[in-house]
Amino acid sequence: MQMNATYTSLVAVGDSFTEGMSDVLPDGSYRGWADLLALRLASRTPGFRYANLAVRGKLIGQIVDEQSGPAAAMGADLVTLVGGLNDTLRPKCDVELVCARLEEAVERLAPSCEQLVMMRSPLRRGPFATRFQPRMERLFSFVDELAAKHGAVVVDLLGADVLGDPRMWADDRLHLNAEGHRRVAEAVWQALGLDAETDWTRTLPPFVPPKWVARRGSDARFAREHLAPWIGRRLAGRSSGDGRSGAHFDPVSGQAVPVILKPPADG
Repeated sequence: MQMNATYTSLVAVGDSFTEGMSDVLPDGSYRGWADLLALRLASRTPGFRYANLAVRGKLIGQIVDEQSGPAAAMGADLVTLVGGLNDTLRPKCDVELVCARLEEAVERLAPSCEQLVMMRSPLRRGPFATRFQPRMERLFSFVDELAAKHGAVVVDLLGADVLGDPRMWADDRLHLNAEGHRRVAEAVWQALGLDAETDWTRTLPPFVPPKWVARRGSDARFAREHLAPWIGRRLAGRSSGDGRSGAHFDPVSGQAVPVILKPPADG
């Protein structure tokens, strides 16, 4: 494992978590931890190349079939792979099959790069996560096994209490907000052996629950704007990622097209 190395290129592979939902920019697009990490690495290395192939809603089989090949072909120094959690949230899930497909991705990506990064994904505290916890625990234990076998770095986001805090999550209750993504970028940065800039595990001030009326209003808005559309897509067999391709990916040629990042101008 190359720690504290100078990386010249990064490819990010995965689903909505890596795409950047819901770190929303003023123009409505998403940024997210992978973009933040790439920008920080680019500030150290002129001509840094970056491609984010992640697409919201993708299951592990789609990640393997659609993203791992183009990502491996790029020969990047650094590759991040996060996937399988969407599968575990489906009513019917063969978690052993999910693990097998994840292993396919790792076996394709690990030899193609100098450093592969995997994660134990963060979960918002609450009954929803508890319901699917056994599946998630199996997936995350297998992530550890794969990392040990292939020399990958594992970033343990699940073990950080602060990332379970509801205040780190967007209104949809499924994706991190801007502060959550910022902390994930710092966590990966430190896992690569780079000098810490902030304490990404720092807890938030004590939580003051909103009043009953505010909670009920928030729950109603969540059900209307996020839960109902999600259920509708499931019933229709559709995904939020249908028809989408990853940033810096040419769907016509089927090839990843990296961009060269320049450090942001001072000020």
